[in-house]
Amino acid sequence: MSMIGEPVAVDVPRVQRRTLRLLFGTQIVGGIGTTIGISVGALLAARLVGTSLSGLAASASVVGGALLAVPVTRIMTGHGRRPGLVTAYAAGAAGALLVVAAAVTNWVPLLFLGMLLFGGGSAANLQARYTAVDLAEPARRGRQLSVIVWATTIGAVTAPNFAALADRAVSGFALPPLSGPFVFSAVAFALAAGVLLVLLRPDPLLTARRIATATIPPTVGPEPAGATAAVGSAPAGSPPAAGASSAPAGTGGMRAAWRVVAARPAARLGVTAVAVGHLVMVGVMAMTPVHLGESHGDADVLRVVGIVLSAHIAGMYALAPVVGWLTDRLGRRPVILGGVGLLLAACAVAGTAGHDTVRLVVGLVLLGLGWSATMVAGSTLLSESVPVEARPATQGLSDLLMGLAGASAGAVSGFIVEAAGYPVLNLLAAIATVPLTALALRVRGAAVKGS
Repeated sequence: MSMIGEPVAVDVPRVQRRTLRLLFGTQIVGGIGTTIGISVGALLAARLVGTSLSGLAASASVVGGALLAVPVTRIMTGHGRRPGLVTAYAAGAAGALLVVAAAVTNWVPLLFLGMLLFGGGSAANLQARYTAVDLAEPARRGRQLSVIVWATTIGAVTAPNFAALADRAVSGFALPPLSGPFVFSAVAFALAAGVLLVLLRPDPLLTARRIATATIPPTVGPEPAGATAAVGSAPAGSPPAAGASSAPAGTGGMRAAWRVVAARPAARLGVTAVAVGHLVMVGVMAMTPVHLGESHGDADVLRVVGIVLSAHIAGMYALAPVVGWLTDRLGRRPVILGGVGLLLAACAVAGTAGHDTVRLVVGLVLLGLGWSATMVAGSTLLSESVPVEARPATQGLSDLLMGLAGASAGAVSGFIVEAAGYPVLNLLAAIATVPLTALALRVRGAAVKGS
């Protein structure tokens, strides 16, 4: 192990290629584990607690994923990405098994505890996108992060189709109906954890720290348009300030992370872009099936909802590599502002669509594209705007705020639709983007002024 001040002999491009391939594969497996369970979670909950409370199962998973980001990022801060990701997937596997146990025993508290821990799978999938940029060249950060986001598409699209097969596969073990998918979730999460535990070596975050404390930095590509590695932090590969350490005390907590973000305008913009984009997306998406149900009978509504939500998911993930390329080509802030424009267009189209299914499809596709732009560009901007030792904590703070924003939007959207209607929900969602727009324009103006 190199001492501080010694050159670090690391073939960074080779390590990065290997890391990306590994993350791509585990994202597919982890995505299958997450989606196959979520696809039947509400149905299983409805059988145990009734329809009125069944939605709380999915909410518990979202909240669990957000809360688990806190201990996971503490582990990453002290010990690297590998143990953090393994812990998150292990929590997801344990949660899936607890859900199966709840189905067997009909014990409702165990169901919700299981769904909270099940959110560990989502926490791992989200943290993987940050792992992809620890060793990325500045000019390729957006693209490499977006490829890992895109890998989620494969699992998210294919997993629901295997739910029935998973249920039949465990029928010989006398397990209750709808518990089979959670057995497969546990296996998928355990497989992802095992692969990362064995193969994610060297750890990308620890390697990045070693490079940052080395006298001779590695060769990296040119800074892309809009990159902000020099805003409040040293670029990857630059020598550290005197006294720097690989994991300084106090960098792993949420309070410390908040101070780091608050002191850096670019980091604040990155966190806000991710949270606001997720809030708008979840708020509108959650109530679109209910809105469709007002104009379609029981025989048609599931088919129509499936078409609309599939188009929405495609908008979220399918073009993520293109969004990543634009993030590197045009800059982080222009893509964030473009994402805001797409979110506003989505709210305008969906909010005025009435019960026109085609227009709702267009609106939900635009909503997914806007989320993709704010997620990819915001995550990239945050990662490069903070010191390497503070990355895990600040990224965990971002995921915590994103999860809480989405959970809050999903919780209040039903009340808004019931009280004022679906168009008003879209209007309020559009208004929610105003602070993000103001911050993006303010930070951009400050950067231009200071250049």
